[in-house]
Amino acid sequence: MKFGGTSVGTPLRMKDVARLVTNRGRNIIVLSAMSGTTNTLVEISDYLYKKNVDGAKEIVNQLEVKYQGVINELFSTEEAKENARREVKAIFNYIRSLSKDIFTLFEEKEILAQGELLSTALMNLYLHEQGVNSALIPALDFMRTDKNNEPDPQYIRARLTALLEKHDDAQLYITQGFICRNAYGEVDNLQRGGSDYTASLIGAAVGAEEIEIWTDIDGMHNNDPRFVEGTTPVAELHFEEAAELAYFGAKILHPTCVLPAKLNNIPVRLLNTMQPEAKGTLIYNCSPNHTIKAIAAKDNITAIKIKSGRMLLAYGFLRKVFEIFESYQTSIDMITTSEVGVSVTIDNERNLHHILDDLKKFGTVTVDNDMAIICIVGDLEWHNCGFETKVLNALGDIPIRMISYGGSNYNISILVKQSDKVKALNLLQQNLFNS
Repeated sequence: MKFGGTSVGTPLRMKDVARLVTNRGRNIIVLSAMSGTTNTLVEISDYLYKKNVDGAKEIVNQLEVKYQGVINELFSTEEAKENARREVKAIFNYIRSLSKDIFTLFEEKEILAQGELLSTALMNLYLHEQGVNSALIPALDFMRTDKNNEPDPQYIRARLTALLEKHDDAQLYITQGFICRNAYGEVDNLQRGGSDYTASLIGAAVGAEEIEIWTDIDGMHNNDPRFVEGTTPVAELHFEEAAELAYFGAKILHPTCVLPAKLNNIPVRLLNTMQPEAKGTLIYNCSPNHTIKAIAAKDNITAIKIKSGRMLLAYGFLRKVFEIFESYQTSIDMITTSEVGVSVTIDNERNLHHILDDLKKFGTVTVDNDMAIICIVGDLEWHNCGFETKVLNALGDIPIRMISYGGSNYNISILVKQSDKVKALNLLQQNLFNS
C-alpha cells in the first residue's frame, strides 16, 4: 500500500492513513515525504550549492519548527511526543551536518532522502502509540539500483525477504518510497514519482496479491479533470493502457510503476485516501472489451520534420536520424514517415540546437514548437472498425500536425497546437464518452 505526499500531508491525514492500514491483514506500507517537504529540501540544497550555509540553516530551522507542530498535533501522549522529537531532532541534525562549503550531488541526495525518513519515522511511532505492532524497514537496506541505474530485483528480493523474516511478528511494515542506494552503496533515488515504482518493485519482490496506490483522486479518470468537466473514473485498465496514459500525462500514476507489476501479473489498484470507499481503478491483464477508455495529454512538445529527396529508397536514412537523437540522449515520443521525409516529436529541448545542426546534414529541417500530444487509449486493435474514425471526426475543426496509429493496440496519438489542447480534450469527451 503506497501513500503519496498529499495522503500524509497533515497530521489529520496521517491519522486517516493509520486507520486505513490497520485491520487489513499484513501489509507493507510505502510512504512518500509529507507534501512540501521535498521541495523545501531542494531549496536547502540550492542554498548550499550557492555556498550560502546560513541561508540553508535558516530554512532547515523553519522546516524543523513545522515538524515540531506536526508532532504536537499527531501524538496524544507525552512519551510518544518525546520519542518523536528525539527521532526528528536526529534527522535535522544530520541535515545540518551536510551544510558545508563543499557541497556535491552526493550530499544533495542524502538531504533529499530525509523527507521520507521523517514521514515513516512519525507514522511508525504513531502506529505504536495506537497499539499496532509495526516495524520500520529502511528502504536504504534493501532498495538498490545497478550500474545502469536500473533496479536490481534479485538484490531487492533477497534483502527484503531477510528483513521481513527478522520482523516476522509484525502486523505492518513501514518503508520509504523514492529513496534507494546505487550500485556503489551511495544514497540515491528513483527520481520523482518514484514512490509508485518502489511499491511496484516491493510488490513484485514479495509476490503480493495486489498493489494499492493511494492518492487524492478516486482512480484514473477518462479525461483530464483540470480542463474537462464531467470526467469519471475508469473502472478497469489493461497494464498497457495504464502505461500509455501515465506516459502521456495522467499524473496519478508514474509511468515506471506499471512494468514490475505487469511482468509479475500483480494487479494495481488506484484509490483515494479522501474517499476510501470509492472503487478507484483496477489495472491488470484484463481481457479486451472493445471500447475507448480514456484520454490524456502531454504539453511542451516540439515537432521536427526532416525532408530529403535522397530518402527515397535509401536504406540507413532512419538509422542516421535516430542516432543523432541517441547521441544527445533525447527520446522520441511520436514518429511518422513518408517517402521523402520523417517527422518526430520530443519533449526535451535541452540539446535541440545541436540536434537541428546535425539533422541539417541529411535534409531540410523545420520545427514546430508549443505543441501537445493527445493520447486516446482503449482496445484499439486494428480489427475494431471505426474507432480511429470517431477520433478524427471529433477533431474535425482542429488542425492536426501528426497522427500515430498502429504502433500499439492501445493508443492513438494526435499532435496539435498546445493552444488547441483544451478544445481538443473537450471535443473528444463529448464525442467519445458523452454522446
